[in-house]
Formats: sequence, structure tokens, C-alpha cells
Amino acid sequence: MAANKRLNITQDPVTTVLSRLMIPMIPGILGMVLFNLADTYFVGQLGTLQIAALSFTFPVVLVINSLNAGIGIGASAVISKAVGEEEKEKVVRLSTDSLTLGLLISIIVMTAGVLTITPLFRLLGADEATLQYIKEYMRIWYIGVPFVVIPMIGNNAIRALGDTKTPSIVMLVAAGINIAFDPLLIMGVWFFPEMGVSGAALATVISRAVTLLFALYILIIRENVISLKKIHIRDLLQSWKAILFIGMPNAIAKMIIPLGTGIITGLIAAYGTKAVAGYGIATKIEFFAISVINALIAVIPVFVGQNFGAKKYDRIKRGFSFSERFSIINGIVLYAVLAVLARPISRLFTKDPGVIDTIVLYLRIVPAGYAFMGIVQIINGIYNALQKPIKAAAVNLTQMLVVYVPLAVLASRFFGIYAIFISLAASYGIVGIVAHTRLKNDLTVLRDG
Repeated sequence: MAANKRLNITQDPVTTVLSRLMIPMIPGILGMVLFNLADTYFVGQLGTLQIAALSFTFPVVLVINSLNAGIGIGASAVISKAVGEEEKEKVVRLSTDSLTLGLLISIIVMTAGVLTITPLFRLLGADEATLQYIKEYMRIWYIGVPFVVIPMIGNNAIRALGDTKTPSIVMLVAAGINIAFDPLLIMGVWFFPEMGVSGAALATVISRAVTLLFALYILIIRENVISLKKIHIRDLLQSWKAILFIGMPNAIAKMIIPLGTGIITGLIAAYGTKAVAGYGIATKIEFFAISVINALIAVIPVFVGQNFGAKKYDRIKRGFSFSERFSIINGIVLYAVLAVLARPISRLFTKDPGVIDTIVLYLRIVPAGYAFMGIVQIINGIYNALQKPIKAAAVNLTQMLVVYVPLAVLASRFFGIYAIFISLAASYGIVGIVAHTRLKNDLTVLRDG
């Protein structure tokens, strides 16, 4: 396979492999942050009802994307293991079947979504005026679901082969197209029609359609891992079972975690709208700040999966140790930088003193836990690659719903908003240490067994 001619994940030095996998991912992750911000910014220029409509769509889109991400994680885990086992035919079968599974899911989601827009969003509390704009957005977005699902799964398959540069380019292309088309279609610039919120949805669909073609080209032409020949139902169902075994626990966990975020937002709302605004801006700053460690989190399952398939268990342990050290160093540097620059950074986003105070508070407390946050997510990825999806999902759910939310609810009664942010950093530390111990024992058993 083309990617492995450039980098041998099961043979080359561990630090070299992880560094060469991680670095190309960073710009792609930053691109997706910009992708998500673009719709909000340009729709925000239309008015309050339009931005409220887009806000209503966020949880629904998040749930669907969580399902997609779960399937992608499952596909990446089984494909990377097959690559490590050097079973080309199995790689082809799993890559092909993961995309057919994505297509089936997209058709189901698209059909159910279009038919339930009105009752679903009324249930979520949208009034008739806002619902008009929600319909405009979601009718187009739902029709474009295959263009969202298949590239996401395709990118995971490409990464599983050992190529992280191409998926990063795909993400950057998607971000660039979306950012370019947003003002053209929303505002009606030049000869483009003024479509309002429908334009935001169409820009997303167009950008994703391009990435779909890009991903399919890579998988079919360059890597030659997609084949529609001799599809047997039994083999297809076996592949889907293997992918869903890992994908569904992760998808469910990703769907549940936003509930915890909603509870935290409710706690912060008790301190006023400026606190909520500051919290929202601080988390957006955070997305940029943690992009480097997120790149490592994205590639560690590929490294572990291939070495797991090749039975190189000592390399997995060394990769885990390197990743933890990197996360700790990255976390310390981020904490120092954000603690010093918290106020100047916050002034780039707002001039309101109350909002600034909340941003500064967040950026001087929560980054203390970034080192452990990285470790928590690294361990989650390793468990998925080792095909232990329940343990992987348990790590994230424990951090959010078992430790963070209860601790924040209890501590905020006595110590206010400070306690909410301290609880987040503490939850990363507690779960990171416990999960580290569990995974270290599991890797020892794997090696000795």
C-alpha cells in the first residue's frame, strides 16, 4: 500500500512513526475548527432568529456526527489491525464494507431526518418563526448526509492504512470550500443567489461532496482497497459486525457526553449570561490550543492497531509511554502560555469585562488538566485499537458523567463557578491516573499472554 512504502508503522522507530503520523494531522484539525466556526459567523450576520435556528440544529447534527465518528473508529480499528496482519484481501474487504455500512446508515438517517424535522424540533422547543429557518437548513443538510458520513469513514480508513497526510488535506479542502462558499451562498455575493441559512447548509454539502470524491479516489485508485467484486452477504455481515462491535459503544458514549456538557452549561448559566458567553468563547479558544495533542490522539489508534495486528506488543507499550510523555510536556507548555496570555487572548474576542473575566478564569484553571486530558483520550484510542470498545467508552463516560458532573454540581454549591472549572481539571487528573494504571496492566497481560 502506498502509505506504507513511505512509513513502516510496525518497524520504524516508535517516536519517528508517531511524529510522522501526528504532524500532518495538525493543520487538518485546525481546518475543521475553522469549518465549524464559519457557519456560525456568517449565519450570525443574518439575525437572531437565524442564529437561533442554527443553534437548535447543533445537538441533532452532533448526535448524527457522533454515530458517524463511532463507525469511523470501528472501521479504523479493524482495518489497521488487518494491515498489521499483512492480510491485503481482508483490508480490501473491511475498507469496502465500512463504506457500504456508511452508505446504508446515511440513507436511513437521511430518510428519517427529512420526515421528522417538524416534530423533532418542536419537541426541542423551537417556535414557529425559528422552525421556518430550521426547515430551510435541515432539509438540505439531511439530503447531503451521505456526503458527510462516507468521507468521515473514508478518512478513518485512509488513516488506518498509515496515511495521515491525505486525510488532513481532505479536511483542509473541506474547510476552505465551506469558508469560501458560506458568504457567497448565504449573502448572495456576485452571481450567487442569496439563500440565507439554506446557503450555509448547501455550502456544507458542496464541501463534503468534494471530499467524498477525494476520499473515494484515494481508496479506489491510489490505495486499491475498494472492490465491489464477489460481495457475499455472509462476509458483508461479518465485517459490519466487527466494525459495529467497536463503533457502537463509542458512538453511544459520544452521544451521551453532550448531556453532561448541557448540565455544566446549566450550572454556569446560574452566574449570568456573561458567564455563559465567556465559557463558550473559552472552549473555542481551547479547540485551537489542544490541536497538537488532538493530532496525536487521532493517530495513536492507527499505530496501535497495526502493531496489534503484527503482535508487536512491546512497540505498543513504547508508543503509549511516548504519547503520555508528549501529552504531559504539551500540557505544561499550554498551561504556562495560557495562564500568562489569558487576558490578552480574551480581548481578541470581546471587550466586555464580565465576559473577559470568565474567559481568563477558565484559561487559568482548566489547562492545568490538559496533560491528563490528553492521556485520557490517548488511552481511549488505544483501547479501541486493541478492540476493547467497552473499556474505551467507559474511560470517557467516567470522566464526564461519573467524576466531572457530580463533582461540579456538588462543589459549585459551596465555591461557585471556580469549582466548576477546577472540577473539570480534577476529573482529567483522577480518570487519567486510574486509566493509566488499568491500561498498563492490560498491556502487560497482553504481552505476557
